[in-house]
Amino acid sequence: MRKYCLFICASALLAPAAVAGPQLWLAAHTPPWAADGQVHSFRLPHPRSGPTTLALAPDGLIWFTESGGNRIGRIRPDGSGLAEFALPHPQSSPRIIALGADGNMWFSEHAGNRIGRITPGGTISEFDIPTPASQPRAIALGADGNIWFGMFAAGKIGRITPAGVITEFALPTVGSGPRALAAGPDGNIWFSEYRTDRIGRITPRGKVTEFALPRANSGPGDITAGADGAMWFVELSGGMDGLATNGNRVGRITMSGAVSEFRMPAQGPSPINIAVGPDRNVWYTRGSKLGRVTPSGKITEFPIGPALAVGLSAGSDRQPPSRLVNRLWFADARGNQISYLEFRSP
Repeated sequence: MRKYCLFICASALLAPAAVAGPQLWLAAHTPPWAADGQVHSFRLPHPRSGPTTLALAPDGLIWFTESGGNRIGRIRPDGSGLAEFALPHPQSSPRIIALGADGNMWFSEHAGNRIGRITPGGTISEFDIPTPASQPRAIALGADGNIWFGMFAAGKIGRITPAGVITEFALPTVGSGPRALAAGPDGNIWFSEYRTDRIGRITPRGKVTEFALPRANSGPGDITAGADGAMWFVELSGGMDGLATNGNRVGRITMSGAVSEFRMPAQGPSPINIAVGPDRNVWYTRGSKLGRVTPSGKITEFPIGPALAVGLSAGSDRQPPSRLVNRLWFADARGNQISYLEFRSP
C-alpha cells in the first residue's frame, strides 16, 4: 500500500496523518467525522487499466470498473484479495457501477451498448440495450428495486429489472444528453441533461419533469443525493463531448426544483464525479484535487499529489446516504490505483 500526505496543514478540520484503521460502516446518525489527512493507495497490476468508478458491497468489498482494461475489479478494504474479471466482449468500456437490489453489482458498458451484472463470485451477465449506440453512462438503484441508467447519445432514460428486462423512456427535450443520474429521497430518479442545461426527474412510472438551470452552457454532469434532502451536481468545464461548457460550479436542486449554484475556488480541470463523504458533506473530484462542499455551499479543495481522481464513493452509490463507511474511496486514473481518504471520530 502506498501512502502520501494529502492536505495542506493549514486546514484546521483535519487531524495529522496516521496509520489507517479498519473500514467501518457508520451508524445513521453518527456525528460528522474528520479526514485523517492522508491518501492510502493500492496500485493495480495491469498498466493503463483506467479505473473509473467504484461501489461498495454490503460485505465491505470495493468493486470498480476498469474502462481501459475492459474489466471489473474487486478488492478488500486492506488492499488484499484483488480479483479482476474480463468482460465477454472486447472494448466494451465499462463506466459506472452500483449495487443492485439483488445483491449483485450492475454496471454500464458505454461502448458496448449493454448493461452488465456481476455476481459476488464474479459471474458476468450482459443485457443488450434495444436502442443502438445509446452510450449508457450513469447507473443507479431506484427505490423500486430496479436499476436505472442514462443513455447519453439516445436522449433516453432506461430501466432494467433484476431479471434483465429493459424499458426505455424518451425525454421531452431532443438532444438533451442525459449524462448522470441518481436516486432521490422522494423515490424518483434525478438526472442531468448535459447538452441542454437542465436537471430532470423521472418517476418510477416514467413521468418526466425538467428544471432549467440559471446559466447557458453550464454543462451539468454527475449528480447525487445529499444528506440535506436535496440533489447535488457538478457543472463541467472545458470541451467534453464536443460541447464548450463553462460550469466550474457545484449545483444544488431541491425536490421542488429550486436551484442554487456555488462557484469553485479557481478555474482548472473540469470536475468529474460527486458523492457524499463520511462527514456527510458533498465531495467531488477535479483533476489532482478533491473538493468538499458544506450544506451552505462553502467549497474547499485539497491537493492529492499527482493523482487524476475520477469516480468516488463512501458507500451510498448515487442514493440517499443511508449507508456510508468511514472512508472516501476514489479511482486514480493517472496512477492506476484505487485510493481512499480515511475519516476518524472527532
